[in-house]
Amino acid sequence: MSAPLQSSLHPAGPDAAIIAHMSWVLFGGAAIIFVVVMALVALGLRRAPRPVSSRRWIAGAGVAFPVAVLSVLLVWSTWRSVELTPQTSRGALAIGVTAKMWWWEVRYRDPASGREFASANEIRIPTGKPVYLGLTSTDVIHSLWVPALNGKMDTVPGRVTGLTLQADKPGIYRGQCAEYCGEQHARMALHVVALPQDEFDRWLAREAQPAAAPNGPLLERGRAAFIEQRCQSCHTIRGVAEGARLGPDLTHVGGRTHIGAGTLRNHRGTLAGWIADPQASKPGARMPASGDIDGPTLNALAAYLEHLK
Repeated sequence: MSAPLQSSLHPAGPDAAIIAHMSWVLFGGAAIIFVVVMALVALGLRRAPRPVSSRRWIAGAGVAFPVAVLSVLLVWSTWRSVELTPQTSRGALAIGVTAKMWWWEVRYRDPASGREFASANEIRIPTGKPVYLGLTSTDVIHSLWVPALNGKMDTVPGRVTGLTLQADKPGIYRGQCAEYCGEQHARMALHVVALPQDEFDRWLAREAQPAAAPNGPLLERGRAAFIEQRCQSCHTIRGVAEGARLGPDLTHVGGRTHIGAGTLRNHRGTLAGWIADPQASKPGARMPASGDIDGPTLNALAAYLEHLK
């Protein structure tokens, strides 16, 4: 897949294309106005000053011109906005997204069994189809923005807001919290991974399954360390320890592209470093450091988490 894309000027979905078109029109209009103003300034500097009625300038340039320009932009932008996808869950795949300090809980429903399951900081969607995100928050107001796919939408504690995403082609699209929410607001990212429909269906069926059993002494030691270090107090691994929701669900954490809400690329080394001292990468994160774990045990735990795909 391509590198994560985060740009409203490079749309990858129908709603984002409308927003990008509106942005370019506004940029173009601003450029024309700038050129006209600079031309008038240059003309005024070259010619001898002439007495001009101040009332005429106020009425023309101060009232008539901005009213005309703003009226045209209002009518045009309203007309274009009508073409945006209605924010409704009818006929669309629905995914629940809960914003927390400073990560995203993502919940799916398996259509085969009807069972719900959770992931974190990564939303996988099929290409070419609208996906409805039901958004809420557990603490403060956050805002989900995936620039390449749509505009932003606030997540409000105690309320559910909606945002429809659609990706025209497979790829990874970076999103970000767009409402200041505390110390690690800047590191509260997520990635939308768009997959072809058949690949998405296989991923969804696999994601709904419990964690894979360890297949060797190293991984068995890692699973034992997960229990011994009481990681299950905050994290769920389905089939191993369930019920905790203070931290991200780790059932298939090894299959995610990043950890720490987009902070680090996901592999054994970053997993080990994050477990040992998350504050080094994300100061203020709610996860405590685990400096008391010896090196071999830390390596085994990181290897176990890496294999959970």
